[in-house]
Amino acid sequence: MDRRDFIDKSIKAGLAFSIVPRSVLGGANFVAPSDRINLGYIGVGKQSYWLMQELAKCKEVLIQAASDVDARKLANFISETNKVQVNLGKPSVQMKGYGLYRELLENKDIDAVVIATPDHWHAQIAVDAAKAGKDIYCEKPLALTIAEGRAMVNASRKYKRVFQTGSMQRSSFNFRQAVELIRNGYIGEIKEVNVEIGEPVKQCDLPSMPAPKELDWDLWVGPSPYRGYHPILAPELGDSSWAGWRWYRDFGGGHVTDWGAHMFDVVQWALDMDNSGPVLFNPPKMPLAQSGLSYMYKNGIKVNHTKWGAHNAIQFIGTEGIIEVSRSFIRSNKDGLASLKFGDRDKRVYFSDNHYQDWIDAIKKRSKPICDVEIGHRTSTVCNAVNIAYELQKDLKWDPKKEEFDNEFANLMRSRPYRGDWDFNAF
Repeated sequence: MDRRDFIDKSIKAGLAFSIVPRSVLGGANFVAPSDRINLGYIGVGKQSYWLMQELAKCKEVLIQAASDVDARKLANFISETNKVQVNLGKPSVQMKGYGLYRELLENKDIDAVVIATPDHWHAQIAVDAAKAGKDIYCEKPLALTIAEGRAMVNASRKYKRVFQTGSMQRSSFNFRQAVELIRNGYIGEIKEVNVEIGEPVKQCDLPSMPAPKELDWDLWVGPSPYRGYHPILAPELGDSSWAGWRWYRDFGGGHVTDWGAHMFDVVQWALDMDNSGPVLFNPPKMPLAQSGLSYMYKNGIKVNHTKWGAHNAIQFIGTEGIIEVSRSFIRSNKDGLASLKFGDRDKRVYFSDNHYQDWIDAIKKRSKPICDVEIGHRTSTVCNAVNIAYELQKDLKWDPKKEEFDNEFANLMRSRPYRGDWDFNAF
């Protein structure tokens, strides 16, 4: 064998031994560091634990950082996340904790962020995250105001971010089944929809109390008008109740946005209105009414916020039947519809049975997930417009293309003043 043949055969032999399947290196669930998606969590209250557990199950995901204004909650979240990831066989990491979310966004190792803060922080953080080049998962309702939602869409598009809204009912069988039945005309032409959720937003009348020393209360309030601490707004670590900030103006939008972001969202989906919305809102003319509003689409379909008989549920009324749906049931007055198997000629909607893996897959493909930011914005716009109409007790026309009311005071309520130097539109 001459020298040239020896070198040639040696190189080929070396290559044969160096190309080793990934499964041999780290088992069936091995993910190369270059394929991994490193997550950071912003806001680590009660909802963040569910999100952490579900996203940690995605084999590509490694949670590497978290941020919160409450030092005790932050330390606990990091500890629990480490346990979950180790139990799942993930690489052991030294998670980084940040009191200020912008420091987390400066971490170049973080590819994407999960925003699970109170609603009044969503827009500012999402816009900052998009500017920092992070893909985004943001809990519903997407935005506290209509203007904030549009800013989140614009920032995501400008910086080419993959953005999933946390409206996870879109990845649920009951709601997808109802939507496809309606879109395919199985109950005829939809005439009216009844949605039963709780009441609109209200003013916060809680007394002020001393804030826990571990909590930066001024930063918790952030861009909203300042008010004193109360544990109902931000329960301490160990309190199993859901935080009550969601019921009060300046922080949330009441049940109308909290559950409306789920149920009005399914109505938008079923009626194929993900890029549009209603054109008219008719509230009851009674002060402090908690239900009775209706809104209408251009095609004449009427949606009622009313107590029709099943809490946190929707009733679709068509010319040929009725479909009722919630998280716990789907039923119809037409036999067999709830479990109908669709045929090749039926129209189908975007399919996802895992809202979290769907986002991760979209990040890898650089595509839109099942509940893209525009969809989340359109749904939160409906919710916010419902609250505005209840408060003004006026019939309001809405232009879904221009995103404008026919009333100057209602148009002012599309946005809100920001405190201090915060500015969600600064991008």
